[in-house]
Amino acid sequence: MRIGIVTATYLPSRNGVATSTALYARGLRALGHEVRIFAPRHPQVTGREEGVYRLNSSFAGARALGAPADYPVMLAPGPLLTSRLPLRDLDVLHTMHPFLAGQLALKWGRLVGAPVVYTAHTQYDQYLHYAPMPKRVGRAMLRPHVVAFARRVDTVLAPGQAMVDMLREYGFRGEVTLFPNPVDLTAFREARGEDFRQEFHIPADVPLVMYLGRLAPEKNLDVMIRAFDQARASRPDLRLLVVGDGPSRASAQASAPEGITFTGPVPYARVPEALAAADAFLTASTSEVLPMSMIEALAAGAPLVAARSPAALDLITEGVNGTVRGATPHDLAAGLLDTLDPARLPGLQVGARASAGQYALGTRASALEAVYRGTLARVRSR
Repeated sequence: MRIGIVTATYLPSRNGVATSTALYARGLRALGHEVRIFAPRHPQVTGREEGVYRLNSSFAGARALGAPADYPVMLAPGPLLTSRLPLRDLDVLHTMHPFLAGQLALKWGRLVGAPVVYTAHTQYDQYLHYAPMPKRVGRAMLRPHVVAFARRVDTVLAPGQAMVDMLREYGFRGEVTLFPNPVDLTAFREARGEDFRQEFHIPADVPLVMYLGRLAPEKNLDVMIRAFDQARASRPDLRLLVVGDGPSRASAQASAPEGITFTGPVPYARVPEALAAADAFLTASTSEVLPMSMIEALAAGAPLVAARSPAALDLITEGVNGTVRGATPHDLAAGLLDTLDPARLPGLQVGARASAGQYALGTRASALEAVYRGTLARVRSR
């Protein structure tokens, strides 16, 4: 098949959609398919990228919308650029966005007679505080738009139950297929964390807790930090590494108590060794859908200690690969201490690695291939 993926974010931007898109492209190409990615231009990309077609973008627009610093906003291509894109022989289009990228996928799909698959990745209501408008206004505009878009595509996928629930709450009554994101398990299963620990002066026998991801208001960093501090009162040897960057980093770092180190962002190639260095992964976010970092932590053998969220409920089997607790410092601290109990931790680490198997790249790419073929067969039979 010739597959076109239209995405509003792609490498070298650092987020779950960009990472999972790149992984799916690799997995589908390994199955013999041709994958063409249509993504916004990124200033860090200067050379030619095989199979990637860059569209005009704006960083000023990203800042105005409150988007992350490495998330350029795609601009609509004009007729001349569109005529130069390899669209006409595509068999299927796939998008993760109901806004401009999704509208382009629909337009191009109708132009060339190709069906469109949509993966609903984001709980948009949780991010309205970034928009330059009152939340009530943003919600009133957002929900009907997402529903109308989902009705126009040919297949709707969702990486977790939270997204299915969101679409139902918005008013979408069509079919939605649960479809988790992939992880390259090889890199995480083979990773060793000794060098990462040494870099941040953490001895091998010191219990290490880690958070890895974007540092932003919706991540509830203050609750996470207070939970760790409460746990450390019972186990003074605990350390916490906060890996990542974002608008909340400065304030969180300024108020962080002893035992916490903010590493800043690390290259994605180092994420496996970072997570392999951890004994447990801690998050207080309640808005997660199915974040790559949590799946990657499981693959690296780090059990999850998570505030109750849709992602936590999808990913965690209590007592097998982690624990789900209330989004309070007290509850999370208790969960963290239980998880790090030397009598429990080794079994949880084994369970974490085993539970990540269902997200293996080869498995997920084959499943996506089946979704495309099923969509094509259904559309052609109409």
